[in-house]
Amino acid sequence: MKKTIMSILSLVGVMAYSQEGKEKNIDEVLIYATKNVYKVDSTEVVAKLPLKNIENPQVYNSISKYVIKDQLSTSFQAVLNNATGVSRLWESTGRAGDGAEYYTMRGFSVQPALVNGMPNINNSTIEPANIESTEIMKGPSGTLFGSSVTSYGGLINITTKKPYETFGGEIGAVIGSNRLNRYTLDVNTPLGKNVFARLVTVYHSEDSFQDAGFNKYLFIAPSFKIVASDKLTFLINTEFRNSETASAPMIFLSRYSPLSFNSIDIFKKYYKTSFTDNSLTIKTPSFSFQGQALYKISKNWTSQTIVSTSNSKTDGYYQYLWDSANGDEFTRSISKANGNTYAVDVQQNFQGDFKIGSFRNRMVVGLDYFSTETENTGAWGGNGTVSLVNGTDTGKLTPYDTDLILSSLTADKTTSSITTKSAYVSDVIDFLPNLSVMASVRVDNYKGIALYNGEKVKSQTTFSPKFGIVYQPIMNKLSLFANYMNGFKNLAPGNLYNSTGQLIGTQVYDPERANQWEVGTKANLYKDKVSITASYYNILVSNKLMADAVNPNNQVQSGEVESKGFEISLVTNPIQGLSMIAGYSYNDAKVTKDTENAGYLGLRPEEAGPQNLVNFWANYKISSGLLKGLGFGVGANYASENKTLNRSNIGTFTLPSYTVFNAVISYTTNKYNLNLKFDNFTNEKYFTGWSTVTPQKPSTVALGVDFKF
Repeated sequence: MKKTIMSILSLVGVMAYSQEGKEKNIDEVLIYATKNVYKVDSTEVVAKLPLKNIENPQVYNSISKYVIKDQLSTSFQAVLNNATGVSRLWESTGRAGDGAEYYTMRGFSVQPALVNGMPNINNSTIEPANIESTEIMKGPSGTLFGSSVTSYGGLINITTKKPYETFGGEIGAVIGSNRLNRYTLDVNTPLGKNVFARLVTVYHSEDSFQDAGFNKYLFIAPSFKIVASDKLTFLINTEFRNSETASAPMIFLSRYSPLSFNSIDIFKKYYKTSFTDNSLTIKTPSFSFQGQALYKISKNWTSQTIVSTSNSKTDGYYQYLWDSANGDEFTRSISKANGNTYAVDVQQNFQGDFKIGSFRNRMVVGLDYFSTETENTGAWGGNGTVSLVNGTDTGKLTPYDTDLILSSLTADKTTSSITTKSAYVSDVIDFLPNLSVMASVRVDNYKGIALYNGEKVKSQTTFSPKFGIVYQPIMNKLSLFANYMNGFKNLAPGNLYNSTGQLIGTQVYDPERANQWEVGTKANLYKDKVSITASYYNILVSNKLMADAVNPNNQVQSGEVESKGFEISLVTNPIQGLSMIAGYSYNDAKVTKDTENAGYLGLRPEEAGPQNLVNFWANYKISSGLLKGLGFGVGANYASENKTLNRSNIGTFTLPSYTVFNAVISYTTNKYNLNLKFDNFTNEKYFTGWSTVTPQKPSTVALGVDFKF
């Protein structure tokens, strides 16, 4: 009888947990023991349809908010450490237009620029406190998402937290190494019978592990849900972020001269030297808004209307160190940037679930309008030379001295805008209960304008198809899938320089093209406690924009890149209280076509990152007895060597492989959580980069506490 009662209570706990408004009345330790909360079984974002993962012919990883909570994640990089085959290339620079972090997946660089399935361009990074889940979609996804926010390797979407129907929330604090001080508030409340509001607020302040540098910001995200009728619901999501940082300049290896470095040792010597000053800061305020209207047209059709806007600004000093090609010195280039990026997207989707004869159809028909404008103003000047041999820096690192250098220079102003109008349709047809086919197509009209001497750019129209097939030998337990996916990139006009490096105009490019085929399997095993995805893919990109061998300041469309590999992902709750995430990826990317003497042919592209990546995390919570609520977590991330510079006419510089270990000790009750986190507890010194050499954080410790109400 006792066992039966406990089973009923567990089932009730799982059902209640799926409704956020009731979670404050449930013992989380019991819930963690009865449901694999790390697993996100379905999402509408990936296919723009309510498909379960096992029904979807596309590979994707979902990282739930419970992983973020268990790992005490205070950065978006920490969140993506749980995604198979994803590695960071560049930290956020704050620059207008492309200042967000760069990651690599399946051999291609990508920035996180999709929120709730809509474009959201920012110059900073993503705040993890407002994440409900993160979807990492693999492969070129141009058919459903266009070219503005995607990569040939995939795309990254952030699904934000939404209001629920009862009062509740959390207030938390984290303190730790490098003067980390972080305070969070997440409160939800009804405002009326059918109106609900939620507010997520974060204040974050943290110094660099180096001798200078910091990051501080205030983040506020109010959201609202209005149930106008049983057929019509409105969702409103907003985010405000006011950020100021002083970041170490990225260290660029020369792309134009023979490589003069052959060892990482000289960079390790100054691992904790920033070569900057805390007075040289950059501010990146941003604001975004999303409004959705969800309307139930009939039993079989629903309408989704979305308006999304984002505005990101850049104001302050941006600098980098450029290799002088003598095995020692780097010259500092610095600018006082003033930039602004504005984006708007309007999307209309009609989703249907109906039968034609005996065949079930799940269809989305959509229209999309996207527009973005970017403006940059600033002059570039030289401010000193850094010697790695002697450890000296001749730069005058104050705002006064920097402004004095820049005052004699003429500031360049560049303005660009793009407008894309698209239509797409995607249909999943069930020919048999266990056999379905996905067929999709997009037509995309792109128009770009770059203002330099009044020049404008012609429009381009692109078609993008997608096909997939799923066969389930065991319904809802095992599927075999194959897909053909297409991606494209409508390239913004580029600057055109003469042989002396003088800007003389703009150059227009044709769209790049990517085609992927992939085969694999997905499985839900052992009473859905084990979820596995494994696949092999091949991506071929043509018309790729590459560096001009004659004039390295310019780019030409002469390249072709092939990227192929294997991935396997695991999310499991094998025994009571134990949740695990693991993944392995192997990527073989190389340039198969290039201009003569450009140096890339037959080599791994520098944006491809490490060839082998492994991620692992296991968390165990004791759910009964005297130690009920006590938890332990341990994880690791491995990356093989990374050829950050890799050209036959210059040379190859390799960043060593690394393994980073993390651990957490926690105590959880239905009123509060305590977490003690140790990141990189073996104090591994490691580097990342994309033609750059960037040292990463050594060991840190953080203590977090949050109270639930």
